[in-house]
Amino acid sequence: MGLDPHDPGSPGVDEADELGTQLVRLIRLVDRAQAHYQAANADAVDRSAYLLLVHLVKDGPRRTGALAEAVHSDPSTVSRQVAQLVRLGYVVRTPDPEDGRAFLVAATDEGERVFAENRRLRNERIAAIMADWSPEERSALTRLLGRFTTGMEEQWSRPRGRDPPLPTRRDQCSADSPSAASASAATRARSHEALISRSASARPTHEAPSTLLPGSRVL
Repeated sequence: MGLDPHDPGSPGVDEADELGTQLVRLIRLVDRAQAHYQAANADAVDRSAYLLLVHLVKDGPRRTGALAEAVHSDPSTVSRQVAQLVRLGYVVRTPDPEDGRAFLVAATDEGERVFAENRRLRNERIAAIMADWSPEERSALTRLLGRFTTGMEEQWSRPRGRDPPLPTRRDQCSADSPSAASASAATRARSHEALISRSASARPTHEAPSTLLPGSRVL
């Protein structure tokens, strides 16, 4: 039996609430930075497409279906993202030597160079943020964040139960009392937090989100 996240007596709930708040702040900052960059650069590659490049550089050539499984996305979406990366010259399609009817997607030299540049800039930004941290603090964050991320990946891979049903018109009409309104507000808040949690964990990766422009201009 799992913990009730809404029971104030459950161990760790207060800490989980504060951590959830900080994660929401982080996600919003990343999304805001990406939205600002893409608004200023119409040809920028979004972080979902960049994630494909990360996997191809690190793991080598793959079929589109295997790539979709690796990033927890559907093959049609990945195919469109791969096509964009091909047009930019970051990846190339090659015949699969084990099956002449299939194709592999592989990173090009330019794609690997752009990935390395993005990673260098990412590392420099993170190092600047933690410049006044002690080595022990940096090590602790790396260790605990890795443990937390692994836990999210494992939880996401488990079979998920059905989401609670949406309220009916009768439910809406009965929400006239102060207690019912309070319960409804709490339900909406929990649903919002659950949606953010699913969105954050649906794209597990060990690379910071990035955006790209042709000509190796990076964010």
